[in-house]
Amino acid sequence: MQLSNFFSFMLEHYKHARKEDLGDLHGSLEDLLLIFYKNGLPSENNSYIFNGDFVDRGRNSIEILMVLFVSFLVYPSDLHLNRGNHEDFMMNLRYGFTQEVLYKYKLHGKQILKVLEEVYTWLPIGTIIDDEILIIHGGISESTDLNLLHRLERNKMKTVLMPPMSVNRDQAVDLKKDKAGKIMTSGKATSSNSLSEQLSKHEWEQVIDLLWSDPRSKDGCYPNTSRGGGCFFGPDVTAKFLSKYHLKTIIRSHECKPDGYDICHDGKVITVFSASDYYEEGSNRGAYIRLAHDMSPRFFQYRATSASCLSPLYQRVEVMEYSAIRILKERIIARKTDLIRAFQLRDHSRSGKISVAQWAFSMENILELNLPWRTLSPHLVNIDSDGNVDYMSIFQDVHIVKSLETVKSAVIETLYRYRSDLKIIFNIIDSDHSGMISIEEFRAMWKLFSSHYNVCIDTTQIDELAHTMDLNRDGSIDFNEFLKTFYIVHKYDKLKTPHTKFAKFAP
Repeated sequence: MQLSNFFSFMLEHYKHARKEDLGDLHGSLEDLLLIFYKNGLPSENNSYIFNGDFVDRGRNSIEILMVLFVSFLVYPSDLHLNRGNHEDFMMNLRYGFTQEVLYKYKLHGKQILKVLEEVYTWLPIGTIIDDEILIIHGGISESTDLNLLHRLERNKMKTVLMPPMSVNRDQAVDLKKDKAGKIMTSGKATSSNSLSEQLSKHEWEQVIDLLWSDPRSKDGCYPNTSRGGGCFFGPDVTAKFLSKYHLKTIIRSHECKPDGYDICHDGKVITVFSASDYYEEGSNRGAYIRLAHDMSPRFFQYRATSASCLSPLYQRVEVMEYSAIRILKERIIARKTDLIRAFQLRDHSRSGKISVAQWAFSMENILELNLPWRTLSPHLVNIDSDGNVDYMSIFQDVHIVKSLETVKSAVIETLYRYRSDLKIIFNIIDSDHSGMISIEEFRAMWKLFSSHYNVCIDTTQIDELAHTMDLNRDGSIDFNEFLKTFYIVHKYDKLKTPHTKFAKFAP
């Protein structure tokens, strides 16, 4: 779908692509960085859907928006951002994001908030994948009409907290929330300027239901008294809705779950919540879902504990930046010949150097990426004291990998040869299919191994091994950590026949 069409519909449709779906982040940058560490950065081969509530409550909401918006600009077809009930300027006034922006950007804070208020209105309120899975932030009601939502001009919904009525935009609206989470508003309408003046009441209610509703085990559809907006919808409402629109599953967020996710309504409704330790440390795990065509959803849990966040934040951000630069260099090396030709056309003296402006123009012209090349230049090339770029230095630490048949070191070859076997082993140990091996599952595996082979292994040794494999110290082992533990190193043993290879497992 082209960018010009991306903003045309209330509901977006995508087909046949593996995607990771994430729920509420609520300003928890620790969780976002941990997700990218475990699952990789967004790219053409690694698509993401973030299902709303990026901001409020957490301390790093603006940083999360920066990361997500930049990722969207680089990969507009592979990163998707649904609107949540907290992508609303009135919610931000009450729950912290407005104050965060004004504190961090004292000079331009109000201008930033004004821009974000407009950006919120353009965020899709739903995503449909493979004509089978509906992803929305909250839920549905018995009157949810996808055809109406598809036609609705979402940019006219400035805030979901004010129904279409005559109100003064500049009048202060008092937002209150009781202990049960019910939102209450007070204030009198004094002007003909409405915050949602171009939407009908029925259209407004449709959006409210999608952003605020929650599933319950009781049949029927009844008012969501705990929130003050949307409804509680039962299994019968879900079944009727899915049948009407020929869908199979609803994936939503909006509710914190102890395990980071929850499945209800006979497997037809899945809740995913991505902010770990939402209430306090140890209160809940975060999770994301991996979706692939013709495959069941896979759940991955994590917790951004103090142990996994020992490094200062700026160091972990630098790690993510390094990964982004590495991905960018892969694109650069793919256009090496074209880039060299472009550089040389501007290098009239054949000195091997051109100005930063010429280098940036060449990069933009060849790669067709709308990136701040001047800002990126110190990370990509060597620049002398006169401000000239040694343009060949961009290739000095990037090399085209030879085919596996000609690589002398067979590490990559062997690793990928046995990757499927290691994946099978990993899934066997991961008995609850969470996508992570817990310490308890690791102990159970070794206990079975010990009894089968009559080998005595001390519990402390098992725990020490598990601790070694848990590279990011989050208390569990994901597949990437498991894979790194079994790097297979081939080497020639000079004491043996020259062509004899030996394998060594390096934990």
